[in-house]
Amino acid sequence: MRKSHPVRRAVLAGAATVSGIVLLLSLKPASDPGAASAAGGAPPAAAQSPQGGRGAGSGTVTGDAAATQYGPVQVRLTLSGGKITGAEAVRAPKGGQSDRVTADAVPKLNRAAVAAGTADIDAVSGATYTSAGYVKSLQSALDKVAAASAGQDSGDGAGQGAGGGSEQGSGDGGEGQAGAGPGTQVLTGDVARTQYGAVQVRVTVSGGKITGAETLQAPRGGQSDRVTADAVPKLNRAAVAAGTADIDAVSGATYTSAGYKQSLQSALDRAGG
Repeated sequence: MRKSHPVRRAVLAGAATVSGIVLLLSLKPASDPGAASAAGGAPPAAAQSPQGGRGAGSGTVTGDAAATQYGPVQVRLTLSGGKITGAEAVRAPKGGQSDRVTADAVPKLNRAAVAAGTADIDAVSGATYTSAGYVKSLQSALDKVAAASAGQDSGDGAGQGAGGGSEQGSGDGGEGQAGAGPGTQVLTGDVARTQYGAVQVRVTVSGGKITGAETLQAPRGGQSDRVTADAVPKLNRAAVAAGTADIDAVSGATYTSAGYKQSLQSALDRAGG
């Protein structure tokens, strides 16, 4: 009896070891698919899908905050394929009467920005200052998009500069002063002094055409605030429509209009140079 115990224990231990190995081997295939999935398959694809708008002209961009008499206005855009697909005001005047004005005006401005695809949108009645700030921040967001696009274009077009650039520069004559070559330029004009204050214009030029215009400086204070809020959006739209500095003065804003045209022309002269 005593001699049989060691043998029996050895047999039992061997059987237990074999059973354990079989059990481990049977469990291993069930765990491998999960490990493979975590390492390489579906999760990376799912992680990429929310960022599917990384192509050129796609994503979100936030404009600079524009100060107004009633508070700052700041606009964020969503773009897809180079087009505005969404707009929102991340900052807008608040408190007292401003709450009602903001609640009424901002949704209209957001819709107008998407519909127009540019900053050339009309002011909302009863929200002149908020509208002006919205347009200014919107334009700065579009300028950032244009600048990013220009960076891409300059890289892609570096090989074309030696051959096609000089031909375009000399072939278009005087009308080509706003389009020196492929890509987009953001050009800031000189400060023009007027009787009521300084005026300075920035334009975005793409493909030889003015695609955006904004006023960096304009007369302020007292009556000038109302005149500027009324005249500047009209002058910006006129500059884009005309494609030159040959635009009409806005009624009631003769000095601001003259300064605007002077600064606009200096910006276009830079494009021509």
